[in-house]
Amino acid sequence: MLDKSKIYEMEISGLGHSGEGIGKIDDFTVFVENAIPGDVIRTKITVLKKNYGVGELLEILKPSANRVTPKCGIAGICGGCQIMHMDYEQQLRTKRNTVVEALKRIGKIDAVVHPTLGMDNPYEYRNKAQFPVGILDGKSILGFYKKGSHEIVDTEYCHIQAPINTKIVQVIKKYIDDFDVAVYDEKEHSGLIRHVVTKVGFATGEVMVIMVTNGKEFPYKDKLIEMLKENVEGLKSVVQNINMKNTNVIFGDTTFTLYGEDQIVDYIGDLKFNISARSFYQVNPAQTKVLYEKALEYADLTGNERVFDIYCGIGTISLFLAKKAKEVHGIEIIDAAIEDARENARINHLTNTKFYVGKAEDVVPKLYKSGLVADVVVVDPPRKGCEESVLETIVNMAPKRVVYVSCNPATLARDLAYLDEKGYKTVEVQPVDMFSHSSHVECCVSLERIKE
Repeated sequence: MLDKSKIYEMEISGLGHSGEGIGKIDDFTVFVENAIPGDVIRTKITVLKKNYGVGELLEILKPSANRVTPKCGIAGICGGCQIMHMDYEQQLRTKRNTVVEALKRIGKIDAVVHPTLGMDNPYEYRNKAQFPVGILDGKSILGFYKKGSHEIVDTEYCHIQAPINTKIVQVIKKYIDDFDVAVYDEKEHSGLIRHVVTKVGFATGEVMVIMVTNGKEFPYKDKLIEMLKENVEGLKSVVQNINMKNTNVIFGDTTFTLYGEDQIVDYIGDLKFNISARSFYQVNPAQTKVLYEKALEYADLTGNERVFDIYCGIGTISLFLAKKAKEVHGIEIIDAAIEDARENARINHLTNTKFYVGKAEDVVPKLYKSGLVADVVVVDPPRKGCEESVLETIVNMAPKRVVYVSCNPATLARDLAYLDEKGYKTVEVQPVDMFSHSSHVECCVSLERIKE
């Protein structure tokens, strides 16, 4: 057993799902943040469990050939970019390896896994930011939470966010400081300004600023709107969201538009999407187009198919599919998302879609029992993967193809193993880098029913 009082030397050989380095000391697995494969390091064990330990990085004795100096000065402090200190091409290779290992280890799946589709410019790609607000030494701070805490790291510029956020942050800070506006204290559950959320239409340049407040009162809001209008190019909407609950959840249930429109507009390819304050929209529009085009390719539609889009969100994949399918049926649990999906279908003049609100495990079997059977099924579940009843219904309706879009290689592998046992062969897997400089990877998977 390792000794927490000792300092050890170890070589990092792998990467964990949160971007931490993985190595062995006397055949005992140790996780070390900010270390990457190829590093030789000195570490002190801080957490010791039965099957693994967690170490603190004390010194890099020999850096990995793939270690680089991150562009961001707070990389490794803020919780956002876990692997910015890794060469980008190596990030892409590592993400592919993560998928390959999960498929083999968890799913016993040996399929073609293509190289990860990366970005030409893996910076300034996020169209949404969520800034907690605080006070430090009498001045307002906005930024992101320090890794593993609720301590705010003040951030003037984030290398993966839309550049306009720098202006927005400057304006909000000046507003709070100049007018002495109270900032929320989560320990005391007091103060007003909790979060600032920004949304940017990359194709249109339209900007929405959402002020999340602990109460309806909003002092000097006209001054804030005036300051934003003067300094933020493309400002289309200023919104107040009220969240008076003692919770870590960012948004409350009540939203008011203070200035401009209720929504901003963006495009993915030639499809138009209205984005409201609380609607879900993929944060990387460039790679979303890459991912959805791959899903459309794997669906291999001729125009005669009935398609189920399970976990459809606001209908982004549904609309891509609807352009090539006879009809598309989208299922999603969130009411507001389905309202957005129907609106997005309407503004894109796609009349061959129908959307249903409810749990996928309830709605999909119900549709099947009513006689509605899909020729092609697309699933894009949350990180926990598909409910088994959903997979069972897919198997029972026997579509000729299944396209599985996943943000979690572990649950993906589990679900592919289930489908493999029931007669669906995993043909190929395409990882897509939706979240550059983080450890997360998105996948699009093609499955075909094996004829009996």
